Formats: sequence, C-alpha cells, structure tokens
Amino acid sequence: MRPNWPEPAPADLDACNRLLRAGSKSFYAASLLLPRQTRGPATALYAFCRLADDAIDEGPGDAATIDALRERIAAAYAGRPQDHAADRAFSATVRRFALPEAVPLALIEGFAWDAQARRYETFEELCDYAARVAGSVGVMMATVMDRRSADVLARAADLGVAMQLTNIARDIGEDARKGRLYLPLAWLRESGIDPEAFLAKPEFTPALGGLVAKLLTEAERLYARADSGIGQLPAGCRAGIRAARLIYAEIGHEVVRAGCDSVSRRAVVSKSRKVGLLARSLLASPPDATRLALPPLPANAWLVAAVTTLHPARRSARIVDVPWWNLSGRTRTVIEMFERLGRIERSAMRGP
Repeated sequence: MRPNWPEPAPADLDACNRLLRAGSKSFYAASLLLPRQTRGPATALYAFCRLADDAIDEGPGDAATIDALRERIAAAYAGRPQDHAADRAFSATVRRFALPEAVPLALIEGFAWDAQARRYETFEELCDYAARVAGSVGVMMATVMDRRSADVLARAADLGVAMQLTNIARDIGEDARKGRLYLPLAWLRESGIDPEAFLAKPEFTPALGGLVAKLLTEAERLYARADSGIGQLPAGCRAGIRAARLIYAEIGHEVVRAGCDSVSRRAVVSKSRKVGLLARSLLASPPDATRLALPPLPANAWLVAAVTTLHPARRSARIVDVPWWNLSGRTRTVIEMFERLGRIERSAMRGP
C-alpha cells in the first residue's frame, strides 16, 4: 500500500455502503465486522464489481457491455473515474493499494466468458476460467490486506479456484437446467457422457458421479495448498478466511455424502455444522512451508506475476484482530466476496 495515497472520500464510501445496504444487506452487515483497515477497501471493490456484475446480468451481456466495463476500469486507473461514487471509491482503492489493472480486467474477462456461455474442453481450460472469476478475487482480497508476496498471493488464488470448483460440482444439475455446462468436455466424453444429451435431459448417473468426485478431489488439493497461506494473512482476517475455506470444503463433503449426485439435489451445509466449522476456524493450522512455497497454479501464475512485478513484497502495519464472536459475520463477508465478485453463484444470491 502507498502510505500517503488518499483514501476514498467518506461521502463516496457512504454511498457505496448505501448501495450495498439496499442490494446486498448481508454483505453490508458483515462488512461492519471487518477490521477497519480492510473494511473500506473491500466495500469499494465490492460495490464497483457489484455494479459490473449487474451490468452483465441486467443488460444484454454483449461485447459492447464488456467494452464499456473495461473503459470504466481504464478511467478509474487513469484517475478519471466516471461520475459515480463506486467508480471514484474503486479508483482511489486500486491506486492506493497498487492493485494491477490486469486483476480486475481478468474478472471482467470471466464475466464475458459467462455471458458467452463458453464451455471448456479440458480441466486446464476450466482452471483458466476459474482463475479469472475467482482466483482474481483471491488476489484482490490479499492485496487489500496488504499481502503481496508471491507465495501468499498464489495460495489466495488457490482458494478462489478451489471454491469455484466446489460450486461447479455442487451446481451440476442447476446449471444444466439453465443450459450451462462447466465440467470439462473431454472428461464427459471419456466417461461416455454426451454433453448435448446431458443438457437436453440432465440426469444423474454413476459415470457423472465419478466426474463430480474427480472435480472435488482437485478442489481438495487446492484447499490444502491454500491452508498454508492463511496464516500469513493479517491476524484480524485469518479466522474469517479459514472459516470460509472450511465451509466451502464442507459443501463438497456434503456432495460426496450424497453419492456425488448434484443433479437431483443441491448440497447445503447445516447451521449446526457451520457452528462447528466456525469454532474449528479459530484453531490455527500448523505452518507448512513446503506447500506455502509451491509455485502458483499455472492458470493463476499471471495474476500473481501481475502483482509481484509491479512492486516488491512487504508486510505493513498489523491489522488489529476483532473478537471471536464477530467471526460469523466476518465469514459471511468473505463468502459473499468470493461468491458475488467471482460469480460463483450464477443465480439469485444464496448462502452455502
């Protein structure tokens, strides 16, 4: 973070808060529980990306819409944001934290791929998509937490991709009924599943269950990698990020308990189970230097490089922790940041 760079104007942040209070009440309430140094930047990013997301959802979602969003980002980075509170707050935040323009542009590219209903031939191509819509969010969050080392950024991006893979595994049937298919086409064909036939009549089969299990195995691998980076985050943010990780991984565990059938049912983590996971998130994991030092996922490497090339890694002033009883709200904030910014939930916003 540039220590002398102006923060967003209080009036603009107030307007962002009003926007979120009206359209994202749970995020607004939870954001009040974030550490002060993170609350404002997270709100600014969320508000701007919320408007961008709405522009896709509520508009034609065509090339002109995407181009307009890119121009909006370019104007914000040039210090000439459009005359909207969210644009001004976003502009001040990305410049204050030296967030490379490539990172929010990656998110917009992911929006474009969703608008095009793009499909993915290989798992590597699916990861390219997940990196844009969710790995980018991990990098944004780590950056506004003032963490810029390549290893921490790589693990934050791992977490974003893992959460995206989990949600794809959970929403196979829901997506198919809307004409969307995210499973790698090569996996489907290798398992004897015709993609078009499945979309025409989404049904669970043991072969499909095997692919869901395979996808969740990949997600678990990335969750394990992400664990090593959580302990490197500011003290006030660790438990909330860890809780989000545990709750999202539990979604995958619920899918597995249902025989990997995510066509006829949608996995939900019970409130009682969430309470247990929140308690577990208070326990710090043993440091794992080996996993921390792993190179970025290939799909995420360019996002990590965008930040580390722009400025060297450093650690800033300690972000003060908040009481453990605020953990539930802070976890909700983290989850909504990944869900809404990363477009993990592709229908009405719901809790996991």
